[in-house]
Amino acid sequence: MRSLHAPAILLSFLAISCSGIDDTLSDMRGENRYMAGFNGKREHDWKSSPIPDDVSYWDGDHLTGPAKIRINLTQQKAFFYKGDQLAGVSRISTGKEGRSTPSGNYKVNQKDKWHRSSSYGVFKEKGTDRIVDDDAEAHNEPVPPGCYYEGAPMFNYLNFAPAVGMHTGYLPGYAASHGCVRMPDKMAQKFFENAQVGTPVIVER
Repeated sequence: MRSLHAPAILLSFLAISCSGIDDTLSDMRGENRYMAGFNGKREHDWKSSPIPDDVSYWDGDHLTGPAKIRINLTQQKAFFYKGDQLAGVSRISTGKEGRSTPSGNYKVNQKDKWHRSSSYGVFKEKGTDRIVDDDAEAHNEPVPPGCYYEGAPMFNYLNFAPAVGMHTGYLPGYAASHGCVRMPDKMAQKFFENAQVGTPVIVER
């Protein structure tokens, strides 16, 4: 567990079983630090944003034509087109420095409504589902005895590049992800519903 409440556990976490973890974690709600915008304390859940959203809208249900998505990394906006008509605009949070979202021309190659991360998530105690580590990295640390790994929610997932996709996520107001494109839940749902495998995705700076 990486927590200000239990610094000693940090040093011995991997050497003990889940049943030995501090009970103060029992009120955790299943949110991964990375997805929840964790900054020393839990302030927002993974669907929320700390700033008002005066950018996002959808007005494309009546439109027809082939879908296309354009992502602008500088503006931190995603645009959905049907034919040559703009159907909607969404605020986004893309990859942070060192983990930037790759620019280029892509296509949606996978849709997964209830996708969860295979890399970032939480370790939970078997039998109780109590979170004992809310900042687990599945590929970099072993699952402790008596625990299991649960991936962070990345619902309404549209994959378009290797390990990179659009999905519902926390938007702090700047680029903060590990490469994916986070969107408000309502907009992620609209993009997911209206995009198909093969829909072009243009990522520009």
